[in-house]
Order: sequence, then structure tokens, then C-alpha cells
Amino acid sequence: MKVLASRRTPGPAWDELDDVEIADAWPPRGPQPGVEAIVVANELVDAKVLALLPDLRLVANFGAGYDALDVTACRERGVVVTNTPDVLTDATADLALGLILAVRRRIVEGDRLLREGRWRSQWSAGPFLGRDLGGSTLGIVGMGRIGSAVARRAEAFGMRVVQHSRTGGIPLDELLGEADVVSLHAPLTPDTERLLSRERLGLLRDGATLVNTARGALVDEDALVEELESGRISAGLDVFVHEPRVPERLLGLPNVVLTPHIGSATEETRAAMTRIVVDNILAVARGEAALTPVE
Repeated sequence: MKVLASRRTPGPAWDELDDVEIADAWPPRGPQPGVEAIVVANELVDAKVLALLPDLRLVANFGAGYDALDVTACRERGVVVTNTPDVLTDATADLALGLILAVRRRIVEGDRLLREGRWRSQWSAGPFLGRDLGGSTLGIVGMGRIGSAVARRAEAFGMRVVQHSRTGGIPLDELLGEADVVSLHAPLTPDTERLLSRERLGLLRDGATLVNTARGALVDEDALVEELESGRISAGLDVFVHEPRVPERLLGLPNVVLTPHIGSATEETRAAMTRIVVDNILAVARGEAALTPVE
């Protein structure tokens, strides 16, 4: 099976692919006859891209989220779409807890203070105070695999957990007004784009923290920047609307911790993701059903 990939993904499983080419650009610059499978990392695959791939049978997505893929257009062409669920759950949940700790305990601010040579007081005199996790309320938006994993970790820290999802929990507006920390774990769909609008961001209590390891477009980013500039809330952000571009106004703010979309960025997790990508390709090449098809 001839494979075209937008990039080489990490891990030894990649070497099991016999006929793979790395694209010099994505989307491809021209028609790609003979390509039966493509590997993308939630990069654009729409009707125009599909038209360049007349023999395509499989889109193997490196990642759990696939909002950049037109799954309907693929189905209409008889193209199977797969993703890599489950294996990145723990790594992403760990990062969410890491961001909660970093923001609430002001860890990055302390690191910066030391590096800049500004620590001159005794420890008991400051220079600033964080907030306890134990006894605080964590509001989880999206109680799927990752949201549930975050809840288990938060409870181990003594946090009270409330949640809002499509299948249950409390109303979103109630959650936003009640939680000390809000962590986003919903998929990006037309219904969830800008789920946290300017009005809903205004429902966050003073001193609350917003953590986003899901998708930047779940939030009205301009409104979030304004809230952070006001100092009313804090945030830990791993995802942004126009990645890799980050709003410049965020860069100098002390009340936000920023990471470059590293939710699944561990050697073990990325290798496991590649394993699933390759297993899907090998299964389809053998004439078998894909292992993790997107429903």
C-alpha cells in the first residue's frame, strides 16, 4: 500500500511501512495517483484534497482529534478515517494537572523571579502567595476519556469535581460560576466552537483559573486575552486558535502559563500513537477492517 505522510511520526513502528513518502507540503501541491493511504496530524483533508488523491482508501490521523478532517466527504468517497484514541489520555490528563498546579501555585512566576535575580526576601515574607488545590472545586467541561482521567487525578489532590457534558452533569453556566478551576476537554465541533463566549467567560468567579488542553477555538480567544489582561482570572493554555501563532498580548502576562500543544508529547505516548497509525494501515492493506475507525 502506497502511503503519503505529512510528516514522519515518532517511534519504531514507522519503520514497518514499506512504501511511504513524506510530502514536501500539505496539502499536496498536485495530484497523487496511486496513493492509497495518507498520514496526517489533524491537518486539512477536505473535498479539494481528496480530489488530488483518486486512489485513496484510508486517512490515518495521528491524534485523537480530527476536526480538520472532513469525515463526511471521506465517507462519500468510500475513504475510511481512523484516529488514535485512548493512548494519549494519561499524558494529556497529566499536562492538565500540571497546568493547574503551575498556575494555582504560581510555579512559573517563581521560576522567572529566580532566573531574573529578583528573589531578595526571606521565604516567609513572600514574594507572593498561590492557592491550595485541596478543598477547591474543579469544573470539567467534557467528561470523556481525558476529562474522566483529569477528574481522578484532581480527586487525589483533594479537589471537589463537578462536570458538564453532553450526557450529564450540571448546566455549563452554573459550572462556570461555581468552579475555582475550569478544565476544557470537549471536542471541537460546530456546536462547541467558542463554547466559552465573552459572556460565559464573564461568569467565571474572580480569581478562577481556566485550563485548556483541548482546542483553542473552544474559547473566544480575544475575550479571554482581555480577561487575563484585567488580572481578574488566570489561565494555563496548551492550545490556541491559530497555532503555532499565539496572541502576542499573552506573552508578557504573569497570570498565564503557556505551552506549545504538548498534551500528548511524551516519547511513550507519541510512539504508541504511531503504533496505532501503522496498525490501521497494515490492516487495511491486508483487506481487513481498520482498527480505530472514526464513527
